[in-house]
Amino acid sequence: MTYFQILLVALVLFFNLLFAQPSWADRPPLDTNADYIELTQSLENLTEATNTGKYPEGLTQADVEQKITQLTYQKYILETAKEPVGICDNQSGKTLAVYGKKPKKSESTYDEIIYLLPDGEITDDEDFDCDGVYIPTDVQVANVGLEGTAVAIKIIDGSQLVISSNPETGVLELNLPPTQVYLADEVNWEIPDLTQADLETTFPDAPTD
Repeated sequence: MTYFQILLVALVLFFNLLFAQPSWADRPPLDTNADYIELTQSLENLTEATNTGKYPEGLTQADVEQKITQLTYQKYILETAKEPVGICDNQSGKTLAVYGKKPKKSESTYDEIIYLLPDGEITDDEDFDCDGVYIPTDVQVANVGLEGTAVAIKIIDGSQLVISSNPETGVLELNLPPTQVYLADEVNWEIPDLTQADLETTFPDAPTD
């Protein structure tokens, strides 16, 4: 190999490393991700319950198998997501409230606070990590229950949640199963007792694409 060829190979390797390194740093290892750790542990527990036939109280074999399917899909999303952020897409016909981290200078005591997402808008995947959606007391979501109660629906990092409305019933429909559904006393998220009308006059808008 000539000196020129050696130099050319060295330059190719150098630029390869130069441009590949940022991609390695795009996201932290999954074994440090709290959602991934929790998902893995839950899957192990449910799989053991299936193997032993000792199901968690109140759950049937069918419930456990459905939960395993949902968790397996959520784990897949985390493992394959190109961007380690959640994206929320509002196709509901109304303004929605979504969750994101509070600003550094915020005086809020909550870990997750509410931002408004107008109809037809998608949260910005560069400036905003959408962690879930807030459901007011007078809004119903299919397959979630807890009607008449304000709740927070959490989604997994890497998800793209599309929220639409059933044209006949007006009930909100999600394209993904929620990771968790929280009441106000179950998590340190902002979950006020508001109606849809209250919501639209109270909070700031989320960054959108």
